Amino acid sequence: MLMLWVLHMPGAQENSQRADPLGFVGMTLEELIGRFGMPQSVHPSRGIEEWQDDVVFVYEEGDFYIFRNRVWKAGLKAAMGINAGDSLAVVSLILGDRAQARFNSMFYSLDEGSWPMMLRCDFDADNRVLTIFIYRTDL
Repeated sequence: MLMLWVLHMPGAQENSQRADPLGFVGMTLEELIGRFGMPQSVHPSRGIEEWQDDVVFVYEEGDFYIFRNRVWKAGLKAAMGINAGDSLAVVSLILGDRAQARFNSMFYSLDEGSWPMMLRCDFDADNRVLTIFIYRTDL
């Protein structure tokens, strides 16, 4: 059972800010900018088909993919007890039997949110976490 559902925010004020990374998905642009300020950069992300194109807001905390003025996917450095650089063995231990390995990624269905969502960890050639994605599966 996954117990830790928090993301530590680097650069937080005196009291460590903690956030539920599932709450990032569905944020409006106003909420995103209100929480993190102006992004460090903004760039397009091309999908396989034109309707899959996104605008990505880049912050220290991660990359936020925007569709129809809302975050639909967040690419994070740390979430739910998993950190970039963690080994495949650590991720498997944290996620347990419900996780599914496919190619160079591990998938874990998230039932706790307002929408159907997925946690995906992508691994490098040394089986270390490169990026952690939390995203809606219905878009």
